Amino acid sequence: MIVLLLLFVLIVLTAINVPIAIGLGVVAVGAMLITQGTATLPNLALVMYEGATNFPLLAIPLFIFAGAIMNASSISRRLIALCLALVGFIRGALAIVTVGVNMFYAEISGSAVADVAATGSILIPAMKKRGYPKAFAAAVCSSAATLAIIIPPSIPMIIYGAMANASIVQLFVAGIVPGVAGGFALMAMAWWIARRNNWPVEELFSWAKLGRAFREAFWALFLPVIILGSIFGGFVTATEGAGVAVVAAFAIGTFVYRDVQWGELVKSAIEGASHTAVVMLLVASSALVGVFLTEQKVPQQMAEGILSITRDKYLVLAILNVLFLVLGMFLHSAAAIILVVPVVMPLVTAVGIDPVHFGLIVTINLGIGQQTPPVASVLMVACSIAKANVWEVTKVNLNFIYVLLAVLLIVTYVPVVPMSLVELFYR
Repeated sequence: MIVLLLLFVLIVLTAINVPIAIGLGVVAVGAMLITQGTATLPNLALVMYEGATNFPLLAIPLFIFAGAIMNASSISRRLIALCLALVGFIRGALAIVTVGVNMFYAEISGSAVADVAATGSILIPAMKKRGYPKAFAAAVCSSAATLAIIIPPSIPMIIYGAMANASIVQLFVAGIVPGVAGGFALMAMAWWIARRNNWPVEELFSWAKLGRAFREAFWALFLPVIILGSIFGGFVTATEGAGVAVVAAFAIGTFVYRDVQWGELVKSAIEGASHTAVVMLLVASSALVGVFLTEQKVPQQMAEGILSITRDKYLVLAILNVLFLVLGMFLHSAAAIILVVPVVMPLVTAVGIDPVHFGLIVTINLGIGQQTPPVASVLMVACSIAKANVWEVTKVNLNFIYVLLAVLLIVTYVPVVPMSLVELFYR
């Protein structure tokens, strides 16, 4: 009964625009006071501090800062030029380039919101100028940015790994095949829509231009190799790899390309610090909720309730997919992971679902949630850049959401797709 009351209070607080991190803290403290009295209060600060100082979470601000350095230099522009030289002769090339650039960018930033802000500010105006409808331009850029939380490194995967005590490196590896396959599937959808609408070819293919674009973008292409190679090679942990990302991006932007815009870098760094503070406050508040739920044995009770209905692993996965798809429509991905993952992990373990496999399922679900109103954080940024109506963009975006749903179903029910590389290298 107390849990339902807390959920109701949290919904009310969220509805009146109280930040969810504050709301979590309020309901957690209230619940502890009701059930345990004031004796528990001295421990609250310690619980929050320990929750927010989890070492893997240090990777979040570092990957965000690496993305800020990319934004402040010519790295993004060089990647766009290379992609255009590769596929400019294909109908709908700018849309395909948008997906390709987001796939590259995903390998550094780990944040879909950062992706859409960085690439959308360049490519959405370019598509509009070439005659693409603004709703389509916003939709393809928004959906492509979701690849940033599937292709490693991924900030939601880092948070999930910390909450579920799962290997972050193995989560990164599991995201490679679905992320790349999803990227090519989004490209195919963009091409099909462009062909149906007879949208333009950008330029004829030229080996000379491709060679020049490749030379100019070589170090930008080498950046993901440095970051992911050091992590997957076992030289550094995921958190240390985030530090490598910052150093490598700074060195390439400052000493190789020599075009870092320091004012833009400071602005991006401040925005990144603000985003990190929000996530860390969520983590700290959720630590209080987690302690209360554990003491009340809510995760175990939920697991027992579902197991009394079914023990079939794939039916449980279907139930959890629906749960996270709905949550993704209303919660930021970090909030959804922090709130729900600790509660459902006993159920996941009880039916024999691999925690790494489940982590990827959760990540893709919440990535789709970034595209579905009313919250749709990534979609909202794309619409803001394109100056387009959210519902008009959503109608177009359904084509790309169907692709992401297909990827989700394959990952859920054909586990060899995400887990093959994990089994090959780590088990």
